[in-house]
This record gives sequence, structure tokens and C-alpha cells, in this order.
Amino acid sequence: MSATDQKPTFRGIAAATGEPIEPAYPVSTLADVDAACAAADAAFDAYRATDAEARAAFLEAIGDEILALGDALIERAMLESGLPQARLTGERGRTVGQLKLFAGVVRAGHWREVRIDPAMPDRQPLPRADLRLRMIPLGPVAVFGASNFPLAFSTAGGDTASALAAGCPVVVKGHPAHPGTDAMVAEAIQRAVERCGMPAGTFGHVRGPGNELGEALVKDPRIAAVGFTGSRGGGLALMRLAQSRPVPIPVYAEMSSVNPVVLMPAALAARGKALGEGFVASLTMGSGQFCTNPGLVLAIEGEGIDAFEAAAAAALSGHTPQPMLTGGIRQAYAKGTEALAGHAAVRQIACGLAGDGVATEASRLFTTDARGFLGDPALGEEVFGASSLVVRCADLDEVKRVLRGLEGQLTATIQMDAADEAAAAELVPVLERRAGRVLVNGWPTGVEVAHAMVHGGPFPSTSDGRSTSVGSLAIDRFLRPVCYQDMPAAMLPPELRDGAEGPKLVDGVPA
Repeated sequence: MSATDQKPTFRGIAAATGEPIEPAYPVSTLADVDAACAAADAAFDAYRATDAEARAAFLEAIGDEILALGDALIERAMLESGLPQARLTGERGRTVGQLKLFAGVVRAGHWREVRIDPAMPDRQPLPRADLRLRMIPLGPVAVFGASNFPLAFSTAGGDTASALAAGCPVVVKGHPAHPGTDAMVAEAIQRAVERCGMPAGTFGHVRGPGNELGEALVKDPRIAAVGFTGSRGGGLALMRLAQSRPVPIPVYAEMSSVNPVVLMPAALAARGKALGEGFVASLTMGSGQFCTNPGLVLAIEGEGIDAFEAAAAAALSGHTPQPMLTGGIRQAYAKGTEALAGHAAVRQIACGLAGDGVATEASRLFTTDARGFLGDPALGEEVFGASSLVVRCADLDEVKRVLRGLEGQLTATIQMDAADEAAAAELVPVLERRAGRVLVNGWPTGVEVAHAMVHGGPFPSTSDGRSTSVGSLAIDRFLRPVCYQDMPAAMLPPELRDGAEGPKLVDGVPA
């Protein structure tokens, strides 16, 4: 019997039925974690030295290998997550699109942040040394797969793509809810490593249930940063581990958010019914299992909010949910919605259909007033799933009070018409302090993969509100600046030498 055969195994669970899925996968050991980290560390200097074209081609090759998996990848992800084919096909496109985006970022070179301040030997009263700056990769990065995005936020997701783009080897801890999907994508990345001639440790992969492997990964001294998408409890645990190390490291964790939506009076009066229907479509998408789900709605008392609630209740009451991702997520959702239903200051407006099987939970909509909401901070906490709370406010000042009392959020939305513009403008400075993305006349679900996108926000929506996990700015998380002072030209990195091509600032001026 081989060492692999002797390892404990685990299986994926079909989201819709709760039944185990073949095959069984070996559980990685602590020795496997150590080996993956050692290989990543050994690969670091060679991988970070790859030129822009080679690294960009590698990212594109990963995308090609993922597409080459064909329908088998989508079918396995459907089985493990309960998500529909169209959603997962789109998510695969987003995953490949992220890799292509970062390939373009690497080629463009702006991420290097080259700055050159030439020497001023005759400057008085003191001369200035020759100073040249560039960004370099941090080192091996640990990435944790997410349950709600088995492709776009997991093994080859945005954290992996941006870390590899920065020049950092990656060790992924696959999410135990979709081990088959994870294994297929990990093998695709490994094929791209071999095809492109990258160092063997450029990509590493460990898997298994429980927390032991993840803890060992974060505590390994060769890991230089962590990317995580998941629960607040999980993110905070990783942050504590990272800060307790002899050499602390950054954890870029995207955790929890209720994503407030403010319904302005003129918009409500003109299109309250349409807003109610659009809100429910956003709320129930994917059984509400999005970090950008609209879990809180604010509006001023009046006929408009009555029309909105009536339309939302009608739309929600006929909604049939799809299976939730895992039994643990379903149980947490049921516990959270029952707590809201039993709260003295809260009233349930509507409840969706129960759906078929043990894996579904009905969508639910609740209401309270600003006084009740402000009286209990727990009402502002995320319930992960298709649940939302409408807060009725007496006036705009009360809306501001509620917003100022919220925790940090990924998004904040204003639904407004032209007549609302002056009042809405008063809210923007408040929302800027609370959220990483401020939307007008849209819904927060759906995150465009683009250069200007921010998918981050003040704590506790993320562990570091200065960062984003989506968009080209995500590469900055895995870089740090180095200044080279009076270094001989032959010893300088190529991009810092006189006459080198690429974007740069010379004495603070683009050149």
C-alpha cells in the first residue's frame, strides 16, 4: 500500500441532496503543507525574475487549460455547489477573463510603479543621491478557496491570478465543499506551469476538511501573505494567526457586508413597484449567497415605501429557492432569519416558497423602524442568504444616522431620480466612509472585472479597506516598494536603467 493510499480521504457532497459524491480525495497532511511551502519558496526567485511576456503568457495558458476542461468542469461544479449551469458557465468566463486582465496588466508594466529621481551632485546645501524605485513581489502567497464562487474566487480565482501576476508563487487551500472542481482546476494550473516552463513550485495545492491545514499554511514562515474570501469568523481567525507569527504577514480577507440600499423619495414615488421587483431579483439571485447581496434597505416613511414593500412582498412570495451551497450555510441562514423573525422590533413582510428537498431555505423579508434598528447593533449583521431588512426612517437626517452607525461595507447603493439629486449628494460623503463601491440606480450583486472596480471596503467587510480583491488594483496587495540608491547601472533591475522602456515617473513627471 502506498503512502497516498494510507491517507484519510474525503468526498464532496451534492448540494441538492446531501449525498456524498465519488471519487474520494486524499486529505493533505501537515507534511504536504510543508512541502508545498518549501517548493513555493524555492521557486520564488526564479519565478519573480520571469519577464513580463513569459508571465503574461503563463496566466493566459491557465485560462486556456481551464477552458479545455470543457463541460466536465461545469457539471462537477453544478453537482457540488447546486448552482445552475448558466451561472457557472458565466463564472468560468469571469475566471478566464480575470487571468487575461492580469496578463494585460503585467504586459503594460504600470504595476512596477517605476520612479527615478536622478542624482543632483551640485544641489545646495546638500547633494541628492540617485534614487530609483520599483515594486517587487512579497513572496509565496496562501490562497483560500471560497464556497460561493467555486471558480472565480477559488483555486484559479482573483487572488491566485493577481498573486501570480505580481510574481508570487501560490499555495491554494482548496475549499472542502467542492473538492472535485478544485482538483480539476488545480490540475489545469499545473499543466500550464509545465507547458510554460515555470518553476515547479510556482503553484502548490493542499486539500481537506477542518482547520488544521489552513492554520499550518498561514503559520508557515515561508508564506508572505494570505488571500481569503469567506465568513467573518474565518477571516478573523486567519488574521489572528498571521499577527501571532514571529514575523506577522498581511491577510487580505473579504468577510461580511449587508450592502445598504437607500431608496430616495422621488424614485420611490415614481417607480416604487419596479424597485421592489428589481430588489427581489437581486436579493434572491443564487439564493442570496453573494457577498454583495442587498441585506439592508433604507427609505423615508410614506406611500412610496408602502408600494415598494408590497411589490417586493408579492415578488418574494412566489420565489422558489435553489439549493444552498452547504449544510452549514443553510443552518446559519435559518438561525439568522429565525432570530430576525423573533425580534421584538422586527416584523416579517414576506416569505418565499420553501422549495424542494432538504437543501433549500425560503427567502425572507423583514421590516423595522430606525429607532428599533439603532437600538440593537445585531440587526446590522449579515445573514448570508436571501434575507433582507427594510428600515423605515422619519427623514433624511435619520437615514444619515443609520448609515453612520453601520459597519464597513463592500457596497452602498442609492436609488434616485433627478428630483432626489440634492438630497442624495448629501449622502455620498457618508457612504464613501462606509463602503468601497457606491452605486447609483443599480443593484450591488454583480461585480465587473475591470480596472476601476473596487471589491473591498472598510473593516469588517474586508481586513484592509485600502485593498480590492477584484480589478487590476488587486495586484498591489502582493507587492512592496524597494528603493535603489546610487546603484551602478549594470546592477540595476532592467526597468530602472536609463533608457529602459515602460511607464515611469522621472522627478515626479511621467516620462
